[in-house]
Amino acid sequence: MNYKELADLIFPNAKPISYYEEMYPERDLPEGAIVTRFAPSPTGFVHIGGIYQSLVAKFVSKKTGGVFFLRIEDTDQKREVENGITDIVNSLKVFDLAPDEGMINENEWIGDYGTYKQSMRKDIYDSFVKYFIEMGKAYPDFSTPEEDEDIRKKQEAAGVRPGCYGVWARYRDLPLDEAAERIKKGDPYVIRFKSPGREDRKIVVQDVIKGKVVFPEYDLDIVIRKSDGLPTYHFAHLVDDHLMRTTHVIRSDEWLSSLPLHVQLFQEAGFKVPKYCHISPIMKNDNGNKRKLSKRKDPEAAVSYYEEIGVPADSVKEYLINIANSNFENWRKANKDADFFDFDFQLNKMSVSGALFDMVKFFDVSKNVISRYSAEKLYDEVLVWAKKFDEELVKLIENKEYALKVFGIERNNSNKPRKDIAKWSDVKENIIYMYERPTEFDFDKINGDDLSRVLAAFLETYDENDDNQAWFEKVKDVAEKCGYAREVKEFKQNPENWPGHVGDVSTAIRVALTGRRNTPDLCEIMKVLGRDEVVARLNNFIK
Repeated sequence: MNYKELADLIFPNAKPISYYEEMYPERDLPEGAIVTRFAPSPTGFVHIGGIYQSLVAKFVSKKTGGVFFLRIEDTDQKREVENGITDIVNSLKVFDLAPDEGMINENEWIGDYGTYKQSMRKDIYDSFVKYFIEMGKAYPDFSTPEEDEDIRKKQEAAGVRPGCYGVWARYRDLPLDEAAERIKKGDPYVIRFKSPGREDRKIVVQDVIKGKVVFPEYDLDIVIRKSDGLPTYHFAHLVDDHLMRTTHVIRSDEWLSSLPLHVQLFQEAGFKVPKYCHISPIMKNDNGNKRKLSKRKDPEAAVSYYEEIGVPADSVKEYLINIANSNFENWRKANKDADFFDFDFQLNKMSVSGALFDMVKFFDVSKNVISRYSAEKLYDEVLVWAKKFDEELVKLIENKEYALKVFGIERNNSNKPRKDIAKWSDVKENIIYMYERPTEFDFDKINGDDLSRVLAAFLETYDENDDNQAWFEKVKDVAEKCGYAREVKEFKQNPENWPGHVGDVSTAIRVALTGRRNTPDLCEIMKVLGRDEVVARLNNFIK
């Protein structure tokens, strides 16, 4: 009995790996093109870290004329949730990160290198396990749970590392004839990789993000095919990334410890090792301590959180790329209207220690993003969100013509765009005064009879056709007429000469019209409200 005969016994119908090498040839792509992937398990909601990883992968593949694909790693089917793949696909679509290839629902895919679902690739994995056995680099292991427990106790007593390696790998050197006989008898078994590694030797890998990393060689004989016939993640990753012609494996640095094993598997198979890019996790400041953003503790960890509060996908992407490459912020300031993917993103500029997710900064970024939206785009996105989460807002903005005017206030000023909206759940509070008249006046610097005089004087001069400059000159005239300083500078120089200044007068008008001391441009607000409404609102506070 030789290794080929043993492999044929175990896999009599498996195709040679040359069959799959021909089926999935090297990709015809430009030189330097990056082929990478997002490879989640369908075991729960999509973490914002998954979107972060996908964004990075999409960015570098798009920039180089490469391919970004979605592969579903579902070899651990006990943890799989219903419609888990569909949820992943939809989450990527929300953020405009739809893959070039990969799964599009539970069982369908696009692309020539599929299927992209590991549970549907069993025949492929069988061929490659067979290949490893033929080379003498894998073997059947007949260990029972009782035997494994016995080994563990002996290792514990001896004070050595637990695991299947060296003298502890009891079936590693089992005579092939004996192995064949046990297989023919129907004894249960798994297939293990015969590791050539030694813990006293080092492996050096140049990670694209982390730089040079040094590990002990991997020496454990890991299971590569389970007793249920499915491969383990480690082996499936080898086969899939090889056949899908992945050039860069972009993944969380929680997998960094597996790097020696994965490099070893590629080398022992005789395949080109992809470049590994380990992304540090998104961190959060928790009472002065940095920790990973947690699915259990942090609502912002779930992708659904952003939809629920109404943060546009553009905002999330811009913030994530900002924490990935800190120079993005300056680039955006200099390129306000440029396409997001025009930014020169660099993997080697990513943080090696973990970027901090700052919600204050996040909402500032979102305000900047939304400030670049046209009134039409803003209305459309708010309406979509409101139909799902806020029926009152839907009713409020049902008059589209008027709503567009409201949303358009201070939206055409390229030098100082309106930045009071960070999320769609802010919208109602930010525009309600355009639909409801204030019932109370709250500004203590001008009130009572003075307020009546100021508002009446303003109404005498009010012309809805005035531009901003003419409007403000009239406000100054009103201030002067009512005994207030015409210029703020004048008031500050001699505050004892006046009860207030022109800023107080304009604030009084603002409060009477909107109920608020701070709003976007008041002249624009008045034009949208229209003359009749302006007059009615001001008269409400004139005695």
